Amino acid sequence: MSGKKILMITGDFTEDYETMVPFQALMAVGHTVDAVCPDRKAGDTVATAIHDFEGDQTYTEKPGHRFALTADFDSVDPASYDALVIPGGRAPEYLRLNDQVLKMVKHFFETEKPVAAICHGAQILAAAGVLKGRKCSAYPACQPEVELAGGSFATIEVDQAVTDANLVTAPAWPAHPAWLAQFFKLLDR
Repeated sequence: MSGKKILMITGDFTEDYETMVPFQALMAVGHTVDAVCPDRKAGDTVATAIHDFEGDQTYTEKPGHRFALTADFDSVDPASYDALVIPGGRAPEYLRLNDQVLKMVKHFFETEKPVAAICHGAQILAAAGVLKGRKCSAYPACQPEVELAGGSFATIEVDQAVTDANLVTAPAWPAHPAWLAQFFKLLDR
C-alpha cells in the first residue's frame, strides 16, 4: 500500500475513538493524515468526547482527550489530497454549517476520491448534498437526514460498514475493523 495524503475534518467534541483510531491507524500503515478544523491551525487542539453504549436509549458521553491538529484549515487545498475522513461525534452538527467544509467534501465526491465517514459524519455528507442515490450508514438517529438528502440508509449492525462506490460508512466506533478495512481497499485502487 503506497502512502496517500488524507484529509481529516474534525472539530470540538468529535468522538474520541472515531478521530484518534483512524488517524493513528492510517499513519501506522504509511499514510499522511492532515487533521484540520475551521478557525484552527496546526498544533491547536480540539476537545474529544467518548461515546459509549451502556444500555440506555442512546449513547452516553464522557470527556475525552485533546486531539492535536496537524494542518491549518485555511491553507487546505482539497485537490492536493487523495482521500477524506469525517469522524462522528457532536462536531458534525456545527461543521456542516461551514461553507468551506461543504465545498471540501463536495470536491472529494466530484473527483470520486475515497471518503470514509462514521456515525454523525453523515450529517456533513447530507448538508453537502452528496448522498443522493447513495447507500449510507450512520448512527441510527441520522437516518432521517440521510433519507432527506436522497440517500438510502443502510441499517447494519454497529460493528459493520458499507461501501458504495467511493464512500465507506459505518454506524459507530465498534465498526472500526470493518470500516477501516473497506477504506483501505478504496485507498488501494
